[in-house]
Amino acid sequence: MKHIKLFCQLICLSLMFTGCAKTPVKAAEPESKKEEPGRFKVVGYMFAGGDLLAESAKIDLSKITHLNIAFINPDASGVFAPVTGLAELVKKAHLQQVKVTAAVAGGDPPQHLKDLLKPGKRKILVDGLMQLIRTYNLDGIDVDLEGDFVNENYEAFVTDLSAALKKDGKLMTAAVATWNSAAYSDKALALLDLINIMSYDQTGPWRKDKPGPHSTYEAAEADFNHWNVLRGIPAERLVLGLPFYAYGFGPDIPESLTYGDIVQRYPGAEKVDLWELPGKGTFYYNGWPTIKKKLSYALQKKAGGVMIWQLLGDAGGDYSLLKAIHGDIKN
Repeated sequence: MKHIKLFCQLICLSLMFTGCAKTPVKAAEPESKKEEPGRFKVVGYMFAGGDLLAESAKIDLSKITHLNIAFINPDASGVFAPVTGLAELVKKAHLQQVKVTAAVAGGDPPQHLKDLLKPGKRKILVDGLMQLIRTYNLDGIDVDLEGDFVNENYEAFVTDLSAALKKDGKLMTAAVATWNSAAYSDKALALLDLINIMSYDQTGPWRKDKPGPHSTYEAAEADFNHWNVLRGIPAERLVLGLPFYAYGFGPDIPESLTYGDIVQRYPGAEKVDLWELPGKGTFYYNGWPTIKKKLSYALQKKAGGVMIWQLLGDAGGDYSLLKAIHGDIKN
């Protein structure tokens, strides 16, 4: 989901509302009605590595509505390896009324996925995903195909996957990047129950000549309006992405840190969006004020919710962004 380094990003960002945008079309409602109308969702991604059940102990599941496990990908033959702790985590999440999906692909997926998306092998991939759902009692699939993986086979893949998921009453969601908007067809978008807008990574370690904020409030507004107004997606199906991480620019600091690392190392960092270390460099991230402002905007626009990349990047205790989000929603 992070670290997309394609040259097209630099071009499409500047053309977001022209070349990358299609003629405004009111996207059809998805046939699936499995998401409660009006319920504000908090969608959180969590890495699939290690023991998922043990890692989930760091997350307050009562403060989210959806948990996306990132990323679960098949081998070149379409076979999914066992995922340690996933069955137990799903049971634990369901006790908290949290829906769990498997996020497939990601920002740096295995290249053989492109082959599995082709007509001759697409059924193998769809069947494998459905078996994954049944094995672990998952609630659906999050399609996180990005960059040039959103190609001529994307629409057909989500069409076939949607048909299979609907038979079992399961969800299909997706993560989308605004800079790549033109690659997503109206038909494909109309099949998605929720659309997670990746409103971050406007810059990063791959653009060392462009230091600065990578996830501004202004960009969040522009991204949401793009999908809602220009692409015609109803607000209740759009989920605004929030970053729980920092990028560092400078000669003597890490290229990235979690939000939790930032506030642990630098007291007071939770109150601002950047932290400068004189002579070393500057970290850019979202602190409490910006996260709360983005949340307020999503609530005001009657969005489907907010999305977190990623949950394990949060801080503990009173510094937790998830805790702040939950508190503001309840109030």
